[in-house]
Amino acid sequence: MNWESELENDTAVKVAGIDIDGIVRGKSISKAKFLSVISKGFGFCGVIFGWDMHDKNYTKELTVSNKDNGYRDLLAIIDLSSFRRLPWENNIPFFLVHFKDSVTQEEIAPCPRSLLTAVTGLYFKDKMKAMAGAELEFYNFCLDRKDLPDSFAKLPPISTGMFGYSVQRPALNGDYFQAVWDTALKIDAPLEGWHTETGPGVLEAAIAFDEVNKLADKTSLFKLMVKSIAPQYKVIPCFMAKPQQGMPGNSGHLHVSLVDQESGKNLFARDQPDPNPEWPDVEYLSDLGRHFLAGVLDGLPDIMPMFAPTINSYKRLVENFWAPVTVSWGLEHRIASIRLIAPPTGSASATRFEIRTPGADVQPHFALAAILALGHRGIAKKMPLTVPPMGDSSPDKFERLPRDLMRATEHFMRPDSLARELFGDKFVEHYGETRLHECREFMESVTAWEVDRYIETV
Repeated sequence: MNWESELENDTAVKVAGIDIDGIVRGKSISKAKFLSVISKGFGFCGVIFGWDMHDKNYTKELTVSNKDNGYRDLLAIIDLSSFRRLPWENNIPFFLVHFKDSVTQEEIAPCPRSLLTAVTGLYFKDKMKAMAGAELEFYNFCLDRKDLPDSFAKLPPISTGMFGYSVQRPALNGDYFQAVWDTALKIDAPLEGWHTETGPGVLEAAIAFDEVNKLADKTSLFKLMVKSIAPQYKVIPCFMAKPQQGMPGNSGHLHVSLVDQESGKNLFARDQPDPNPEWPDVEYLSDLGRHFLAGVLDGLPDIMPMFAPTINSYKRLVENFWAPVTVSWGLEHRIASIRLIAPPTGSASATRFEIRTPGADVQPHFALAAILALGHRGIAKKMPLTVPPMGDSSPDKFERLPRDLMRATEHFMRPDSLARELFGDKFVEHYGETRLHECREFMESVTAWEVDRYIETV
């Protein structure tokens, strides 16, 4: 494409990367500047990998951005294939970037887009292509800037009570509901499903199936889009995993499959039903699909911070709220961590795994990289499927996943963690320390619960 011609009437371009918390961070640059750096990249302050989601330096300085290297610039490489326009910002041209070290020219370990590209490259070498879809649930609260409460927790929802799959409730906020659908299409992150979910003011968006790298980008940009346009309709969206105690959490389910690069054939589907399957659940699942599933199950506890990255993530992962808490799977089983969708209930061409552990706070690039890396390990080692389906066994017989971010991160960072084998020490040390920073921030905070509980009685 001739970019000079494409941007003929524009004076500025927005460029942005995605940080380890899934936040899209970028800036506008002149068209002349953009055209001059298309082939060589440009400097982008490395501090976005040296501070947390509130721009506070990590407790422990890490290797990418620190005092010793002067918080120097990274090299941002423009991804021309990511071009779209941002309707909420006067249709400014927009491109995503990935980051390299400005001195060594090597990909930096914690760059989410680079990590996922490295993992999907393993499948490309094997003549396979990874596909994915995402489902995001999120609460929506009323915003009136003239009467803003002193706490976000006190904001009222846009609708009350529990009414999942309501046909009438979207009309209560019809302009907002329609704007999300229309704008998702305009930024090339189209939805294939959009409905109310159970919970006050909760909506669910199913982002259309696509090649994994594109889907991860679209998921991040969808969240950016909703947060950007919602205030125009006096709405504040919330993608926290568990915004309200006693209510259902916000899931961020990821659907994953593998297809043949040339034919597009679904490689998880079995050509003929297995006449003697170990369990009926896998009658229509290919051997490759069974190895992939075995690999994900084998490493699930080791990569939990890549699925559940915040303190709040683990408030959702509790029993009796339709959230998975064990190393488990099952055919069409919505309590298991991995739901197999396959014949006889689904079509062979749509055979896939729904990874139900992540919440809406998920960093999609990291979560998909973890799923695919574990699955590839299972395929490479031809790992047998030894975990029985959840429907065949009592739930208490399955391994319990870590109950909080601290335990999950300690497991992730231990010397023999599969995370180190799959992603290397540089990534594990960097990402793990950012999660420990989050734990320290929480442990040092004084919450309203503590004050209410102890102010008078202790």
